[in-house]
Formats: sequence, C-alpha cells, structure tokens
Amino acid sequence: METVAVVGASPLKDRYSNKAMNLLEDYGHTPVPVAPRYKEIEGKDVYTGLTDIQENIDTVTMYVGVPRQEKIIEEILRVKPKRVIFNPETENPKVYDRLKSAGICVQEACTLVLLKTGQYDQAE
Repeated sequence: METVAVVGASPLKDRYSNKAMNLLEDYGHTPVPVAPRYKEIEGKDVYTGLTDIQENIDTVTMYVGVPRQEKIIEEILRVKPKRVIFNPETENPKVYDRLKSAGICVQEACTLVLLKTGQYDQAE
C-alpha cells in the first residue's frame, strides 16, 4: 500500500490528523507523522519535515492551515509525492498550479471520508 505523510500529526485522539493516522493504518497504508513539536505519535517516530523522511512518499495529507504551509509546500515540491490531499480548512488554491505543474495530483477532500467510502485509492 501507500506511504502517507500526515503533515500536522497530533497525539491528541480527538484531532482529525490523529484519527487519519489510525484509519490509514487500519486500511493497510503506512502513515508517517510530520510535526516538529513531537517525538512520537501512535508509537511512530515523528519527522520535523517531509525532507527528513527517507522512504518515498506516495501521498501527503495536509492538516496544517494556509498561514503555516509555505515551507511545507516547498518541501512537497522537493520530495514530489504522487498527490497531496488538502483536508477541510487546509485548502490553498494559490499553490495548486505549482503542484500540478510538478506532476503532483491535488485533491481537496477529507482523508477520513475517502478511506471510509472506498474512494481513497480511486483518487490516485
């Protein structure tokens, strides 16, 4: 299955990014938490940025608001995942053309809904 960078991952169980980490794993994907403030989330080592991840990233699922995305977008362009999912309240239409020009699929959707409705793998 896929390696999925969860940008803005949180150890707090009520956060959507935490729910996404668990659901991605339940569906056979490998979630990789990205959050500079934490060392470990859900028993997984946390990375401070996308460029610190050694394996290829298939999908980035975004849980960081637009004001904090600038550096993240630059890292996405460097690591070139197949797609970026902009979850609700992270949508950033100003960067979509840049990502698409780099060959990265852009999707405005909820990772949790995509997984639960069987649309996650279809969206690639």
